[in-house]
Amino acid sequence: MKKFLSLCLLCGLLMTGCGASQPAAAPETRDRLKIVATVFPAYDFARAAAGDLADVEMLLPPGTESHSYEPTPADILAVQDCDLFLYLGGESDTWVDTILDAVYMRGTAMRMVDCVELLEEETVEGMQEEPGHDHEHEHEDENHEDHDHGLGEVVGMDEHVWTAPKNAAEITRDIGEKLAELDPAHAAVYTENAEVYARQIDELDGEFRDFFAGMPDRTIVFGDRFPLRYFAEEYDLNYYAAFPGCSTQTEPSAATIAFLTEKVRNENISTVWYIEFSNHLVADSIAEAASVGTAMFHTCHNISPDDLEAGTTYVSLMRMNLETLRTHMTK
Repeated sequence: MKKFLSLCLLCGLLMTGCGASQPAAAPETRDRLKIVATVFPAYDFARAAAGDLADVEMLLPPGTESHSYEPTPADILAVQDCDLFLYLGGESDTWVDTILDAVYMRGTAMRMVDCVELLEEETVEGMQEEPGHDHEHEHEDENHEDHDHGLGEVVGMDEHVWTAPKNAAEITRDIGEKLAELDPAHAAVYTENAEVYARQIDELDGEFRDFFAGMPDRTIVFGDRFPLRYFAEEYDLNYYAAFPGCSTQTEPSAATIAFLTEKVRNENISTVWYIEFSNHLVADSIAEAASVGTAMFHTCHNISPDDLEAGTTYVSLMRMNLETLRTHMTK
């Protein structure tokens, strides 16, 4: 609530100070399109589709978590002034609606979640329950105080759509089409750029399928949040994790640790996984108790400053994930 009120106040001040009643210059008066993306996947897909014809900016600072991100005045001005604003449309960027409702935006906004078929984030057996996150039962009789999340119970829309390469390719193509609409003079270039990158992602998707096709046991255990439901669904993986993908918790219960440890032992799983920018203490604890190793799976949600400087892409990160899977799942 505090964050929401701060955003409203900030947007109000920006509107007053910037003369929001007077539209900014029309997009066609710019030599180059200006694209603003909230997170790395949207940024990467946009820069691939745009090539040298547009300036692409990522709002989420490299090396930070989107769930704790708060926009600055400069960020809000960037959204207000851009030709295309790309965002998830999920739980981690609900602040976007506050901004879009409060400021005059010269360009157009596009949600990644509108580009693909959505799945629900769900709890799985052994997963730590998220306090106050029981969407399905929040309006049930108050006498049902003993309710616990059950296997497969929905806890909200899963926003991590890009984690399935098939979805990433579709989003890239859609961004190319949107850029073609905004800049018809270069429409063919945008759509071709997007298609070239989407085909690279399609090729990677095929490699993942070939890899998992040869795996009789497709069970993975994450001692971390699990923002990979789309990836798991696409390749028919069984997964267990400490927390749902958008969980704000970092301390699992003793029961969660015990369950995941027993799962690793009983199913002879060789690796406990964690995600980027995690302290991986939970994964380390489970792995030590079960006498196995750990490894990182990069969800591509954000990258480090060094990776950004080096030109790291969604394709390069997912290919790294594939090589890591080959190393750890074939032991």
